[in-house]
Amino acid sequence: MTTTATTASPPATTAPQRHSGVRRPSLLRLTGVELRKLVDTRAGLWLLITIGLLAAALVVVQLIWSDDAAQTFPNFFLPSMLPIGLLLPVLGILSITGEWSQRTALTTFALVPRRGRVIVAKLTAMVLAALASVLVSLGVAAAGTLVAAATGGAGTWRMEWALVLHAVVLQVANVLMGAGFGLLLLNTPLAIVGYLLLPTVWSILGEMIRPLRGPAGWLDTGRTMEPLLTPDVTAGQWGRFAVSLLVWLAVPLVAGLVRTLRREVS
Repeated sequence: MTTTATTASPPATTAPQRHSGVRRPSLLRLTGVELRKLVDTRAGLWLLITIGLLAAALVVVQLIWSDDAAQTFPNFFLPSMLPIGLLLPVLGILSITGEWSQRTALTTFALVPRRGRVIVAKLTAMVLAALASVLVSLGVAAAGTLVAAATGGAGTWRMEWALVLHAVVLQVANVLMGAGFGLLLLNTPLAIVGYLLLPTVWSILGEMIRPLRGPAGWLDTGRTMEPLLTPDVTAGQWGRFAVSLLVWLAVPLVAGLVRTLRREVS
């Protein structure tokens, strides 16, 4: 009697299927998400509300106390930019540092492992917010001009539209400066204090210490940005402005980008 030995065949292995239907989110979608994040938190929402109220309040103050001849569209437009240029970069800082302070970086970088795409989306969202802020300034200035014309003020609309281009440059530069400090420090209080304090301290030292007055003319953003509040900016003034941005914007932004890309998420 013979027995036939049978061997069990190994179970068939199937190659893992690639989920071809799953695509990485586009940069446009990521930018939309980051724009929504700017107003998702109470801090971000109230900061935006405060910016709008301050811009409108400056126009109201001018309508009440300024001379009738000074109630013109450019005179409403330029002052309304000041609170926006000061506070909007803080919103950019919160957008970046909030990922680490609120520990949402664990989720964000798990869903989008390429951190560079997330950072580009954040910076794009901030630039769009800066452009929108210029529209807000134009809107409150237009409202102030209409009220001035109806109440006996000058109500003059004539303005050199180069001022609008300069306003765009200033607001975008300010918000990217804030982003640079946020990326470099990755801590909300430190980034806000660094952004607000360090250029101010440099400006004070440039006024107090005589040997620093020459470099301050190139590195003090208060001085280099001031000519952009006028319609005529010379090549030398653009050059000083570019040098100050190299120090206060480009260096923190590049160093912060390197740090953010290399930092361990925990």
